[in-house]
Amino acid sequence: MSGGVDSSVTAKLLAEQDFDLSAIFMRNWDTRDESGSDHGCEWKKDWEDVQRVCRMLSIPCEMVDLSREYWTRVFEPALALWETGDTPNPDIWCNREVKFGALVDRLTQKDAWLATGHYANKTWARPPLSHSNIFAYDKIPTRPQLRRPADRTKDQTYYLAAIPETSLARALFPLAPYKKTEVREMAHNWNLPTASREESMGICFVGEKRRFDDFISQYIPPKPGPIIDLTNGRTIGRHQGLYTFTIGQNARVKGMHQKMFIARKDASKNALYVVPGSNHPALYSSSIVVDKWKWIWEDAPPSEIDTPKGFLAQVQYRHRMLDVPCRVHRQDDGTIRIDFRDPQNSVATGQVAAIWKRDWCLGCGIISQTHSSWEP
Repeated sequence: MSGGVDSSVTAKLLAEQDFDLSAIFMRNWDTRDESGSDHGCEWKKDWEDVQRVCRMLSIPCEMVDLSREYWTRVFEPALALWETGDTPNPDIWCNREVKFGALVDRLTQKDAWLATGHYANKTWARPPLSHSNIFAYDKIPTRPQLRRPADRTKDQTYYLAAIPETSLARALFPLAPYKKTEVREMAHNWNLPTASREESMGICFVGEKRRFDDFISQYIPPKPGPIIDLTNGRTIGRHQGLYTFTIGQNARVKGMHQKMFIARKDASKNALYVVPGSNHPALYSSSIVVDKWKWIWEDAPPSEIDTPKGFLAQVQYRHRMLDVPCRVHRQDDGTIRIDFRDPQNSVATGQVAAIWKRDWCLGCGIISQTHSSWEP
C-alpha cells in the first residue's frame, strides 16, 4: 500500500474476499541521505494514511525499508544515465527491481500473492501453437500475460513492462476491471480515509514540491556546455548540464525570434543541439535501437523476431501516450530494432520502449539509438 486511494480500494476489495490479508508499505527513499533528518518528509504522511486504512479494515500492516535496494538497483543506474545526457525512467525499474524484485523475494510462502493498486490486468495462456508442441499442447502449463486494464486513460502496464514472469505469476491487480472514477466512488461510499486524497505525480524521490534540476544537481555537478542551432551550427546559448533538458523540450534560449527545442545531444562534446519550432523534422525519429531487452516470457519471444522482416506490434516509449504501430526485429548483435510506421516526435535515448501484441505486453528495453531521416 502506498497511502493513496488506489491501494486503499485494492485493500478493501481483497478484505471482502477469503484471503489471509496483510499490508506492506515500502519505504524506498531515505531523506536522511539528503538532509540528515526525516523532518517534514512525505513518506511519513503516506505511512500514516496506510495505517489509518488498515485500522479501518482490521488488517495488519508493516513498513519495509527497501531504500538500500532502491539506491543501488534503481537510483544509481538512473544517475549514470542522466549524467551522460540520457532520459531514464526510474519508476519502471523500481517495479522490476524493488516492488516485484526485492519485495517479492521476501514472500517466503509459496502460496503468497502480491496485490497492488496498479491499473493493469493479468490473464493466463499457453504459448502459441507450433509444430513442436502440437501433439502435447493440452499438457503445456499456462503462463501469465500482462494485459491492459479497462481504464485505458489510467493504464499503468507501461510501468510494469519489465517485471519478470515469476513475479507476474504471483501478482494480483484487483483494479483491472474498474475505471478511476469508479475507484474514487467506491472509496467515498466506503468512507475510506484516503477517498479524497489527490494523486501523487512525478518521480518518487524528487517529490512534488521540488524542481527536478534542483534535486539532481545535488548528485551531478554542473557541467556547462554550448547550445548549438542544428540548422546552421551557430552557438546561441549555454546549458548547465545535459541532464537539465530532454529531447523535445523547450530550450528556453533568450533573444530568439522563435522557440528553440532540443533535437540532439552530443555527450562527447557536451553539446545540446536545438531547432526552431516543436514540429521541426529533426525532432522526429523513424526507428530506434533498444538495448538490455527484457521479455516477460524470457524463453519464448515471438518466433518472427529473428526473421528479416520481424513482426508487427505496437510500441509505447512514454507513459500516457497511445501505442503506435511498428515492426520489431532482433539484430545480429542482440539489440532490438523498432521501425515506426509513422515518424515519432521527441524520442530520447534512455527512455524505455515497450511493445504489445494488441493488449498483451511482451516486454521492454532501453532506447540506445534514435534514427532520423533529417540531416542539416
